[in-house]
This record gives sequence, C-alpha cells and structure tokens, in this order.
Amino acid sequence: MRYTIQIVGVGGQGVLLASMVLGSAAMNAGYKVAMSEVHGMAQRGGSVLCTLRFGDEVISPLESAGGADLLMGFEPVETCRNVSLANKDTKILMNLDPVYPSMVAAGFEDYPNIEEMVNAVKERTENLVTIDATSIAISAGKAVAANAVMIGAVAAAKGFPLSKDLLKDMLAKNVPPKFVDLNKKAFDMGYEHMSKQKG
Repeated sequence: MRYTIQIVGVGGQGVLLASMVLGSAAMNAGYKVAMSEVHGMAQRGGSVLCTLRFGDEVISPLESAGGADLLMGFEPVETCRNVSLANKDTKILMNLDPVYPSMVAAGFEDYPNIEEMVNAVKERTENLVTIDATSIAISAGKAVAANAVMIGAVAAAKGFPLSKDLLKDMLAKNVPPKFVDLNKKAFDMGYEHMSKQKG
C-alpha cells in the first residue's frame, strides 16, 4: 500500500502543521513516511505545498504530477493552481474560504470567482468535497483552527487509511496545550461536515 497526500495553501494557514499531524499518524500506524515541503515567499501569504507519502515501501517524498490520492486545498486559488497534482480518481477537499493577496485586499486586483474555481476543479475529478473550513473554525472558537477542521474532514473521507482517533490524538500532541480543546472541537466539526457529504 502506498498513499500520497498533497497539501496546498498559503503561509499562515497551518499547512505544515497538518502535514506533521498526518505524517505522525502514519508513522504511528506503522507505515514508512516521506515528506517534502515547498515554500513560496517565506512569509504569510506565500504559496505552500507539502507532499506526504506513506505506505509499506516509500523511498522518495516526491510524487509525479497526477499521482495524488488526496489533495487537501486550504485555499481556493492554491487548489486550482495545483489541480495538476490530481487525477480523475483523486479525492479533493477544497476550503472555499479565501485568503486575499495584498493586491486584492488593497483593491487593485479582483479575486477569482469561487464557483468558477470549483467548476475548474470538477473538470479534473468528480471526487470533490468543498468545505468552509475557516467559517467552521470560527464557530469552534478561532479561525486559526481551520487546519484542524480540514484534518477532521479528511478523517471522515471514505477509504482514508488512517483512523479518526489516531489523527485526533496526533493533532492534540502537535498543538500548544492551551489550544488542544479548540482544535479537538474544530476537528470534530470537520469530521461531522465530511460525514454528511458524499466524499
């Protein structure tokens, strides 16, 4: 068994934390794990891509284009930008809450239409589940817990090889103690959202 997760987003969204939680869970489940990170601008707002591969035999942390089993898109534009990592069978979890680049926030540029981006992703695979992870995280207590929402949603995805309890445990071990309860609540809300979807 080999499983590849591509996690994409922007700096400050907790992409690296999500990859650490998933990677730790895979190791605890007895799999061999390989990870790589690609950062854009080394600041908040820059593109971030993490590749996580685990299984019985994993040598390289890199995966060929179209080789992902799961694409976790923390930000809509970044999901579209990296859709070539997916194939028609790839499961895609796409957060619809945007992070506006400075030029958009300042009013100099327009942010792409969310519906058009969702349709563009659907052209690659029908296995798309959309989620308002940041909004759910705010309901849980803080927007920063959006990555916990995403991890919870993945835990509920059909065929995902790592257990809910293991993922939740690894999440609790990878966040500061004062944020454990918040992250667990956000995880549960993400899990519940995904459980109601087709994915």
